[in-house]
Amino acid sequence: MSDTPFGFGLPPEEPEDGDKGKKGGQGGQGGPADPFGFGPGGLPGGFPGGAENPFAAMFGSMNPNDLGAAFRQLGQMLSYEGGPVNWDMAKDIARQTVAQGTADGVKDVSVGVAEKSAVQEAVRLADLWLDGATSLPSGANAAVAWSRAEWVEATLPVWKELVDPVAERVGAAMGSVLPEEMQAMAGPLLGMMRSMGGAMFGQQIGQAVGTLAGEVVGSTDIGLPLGPAGRAALLPLNIEAFGKDLGVPSDEVRLYLALREAAHARLFAHVPWLRSHLFGAVEGYARGIKVDTSKLEDVVGQLDPTNPEQLQEALQGGMFQPQDTPEQKAALARLETALALVEGWVDAVVHEAAKPRLTSADAMRETMRRRRASGGPAEQTFATLIGLELRPRRLRDASRLWASLTDARGVDGRDGLWEHPDMLPTASDLDDPDGFVHREQLDFSEIDKMLGEAAERRDDEGDGDK
Repeated sequence: MSDTPFGFGLPPEEPEDGDKGKKGGQGGQGGPADPFGFGPGGLPGGFPGGAENPFAAMFGSMNPNDLGAAFRQLGQMLSYEGGPVNWDMAKDIARQTVAQGTADGVKDVSVGVAEKSAVQEAVRLADLWLDGATSLPSGANAAVAWSRAEWVEATLPVWKELVDPVAERVGAAMGSVLPEEMQAMAGPLLGMMRSMGGAMFGQQIGQAVGTLAGEVVGSTDIGLPLGPAGRAALLPLNIEAFGKDLGVPSDEVRLYLALREAAHARLFAHVPWLRSHLFGAVEGYARGIKVDTSKLEDVVGQLDPTNPEQLQEALQGGMFQPQDTPEQKAALARLETALALVEGWVDAVVHEAAKPRLTSADAMRETMRRRRASGGPAEQTFATLIGLELRPRRLRDASRLWASLTDARGVDGRDGLWEHPDMLPTASDLDDPDGFVHREQLDFSEIDKMLGEAAERRDDEGDGDK
């Protein structure tokens, strides 16, 4: 580790010849003109233009408008006193990113009445078709059509739940970059570091979520429920862009995506343990991530508040490293299997509902499979934010297994496996689907019933003793 943490130079020792020595060093590093130890070598690479005054280097060449924006940004960074992520900053940056439009020049627009009506009708029809393909009842109490900005607003609470555990680890790592002998006297500096860490994550998350808002077509694109419970949500503007080059009528594209959104809604609404199972797997994986403190030290040492892109590039530079431990490998396998089972079930159920009714069913299925198997729009987002790729790598294997279960046990028998997490196929079962399909399954509903009755008896006995 560097002897000058964060790239700040240490002030020189007091000169032996008193005032004379101080005056003589006035123009050098650490003298009165440079009281905090900043100088051409104080930060790696020096200041832009070789300036010795850091504030002149940061702000001297900026016009008044840019200067004001830079000071506001710096103030927002250093005044933050919340959790590990500055979510107010993240929200502002996400909204700004959305307002700039996508790379192809398409700007966000408010959803019109006709588009809202088309989405509601598509979800209504999708739910009707799904009734014959799954025993799980409808999970969508409402169908909504969102703009990109509305998607950002609606999904940020879930991003917070997903990202905060990793950000906590980074915050702790930022404090550990200081040598132990300095940590006891560095309370204010640690507070500043926490604020900067919250800003760094806020910058990165805002940019990532804002970019993602230009690509997603609903609230379940990444296999996790990002929107409020009970709402099936579609983004008409993004659906139009998604279907542009598919050669499929726009109403069929919208209906197929509505089927997927409604199928996800049924699963998460009527399998009460599933959401916590998936989010717990993400958090378990996050706990095993270690932070490269040497890279973190370099990032902090070269931090330029006037260059927000630098913050984004820093977090994209491979700061997160999964630990190569059995626990970490098990967490990753559990998450990948769970994602594959969710996406495989949705794929099988939607195809069963769409195949007899949509001429484009096969083409749409293959398009969505490739999109999800390659990581979809969320891959880079998660890889950037928490060092994790949410790829359902075994989507096709899981879909085949669910289809085989339908043939062997019927719709009720297939969907009954969601009653308990221990009834679901494992990663090894995806290797041998026939073996799983024809294996005797424990009836966990009976076990749960017996445990419930035993608990009631204990309660009754306890009341009788009073």
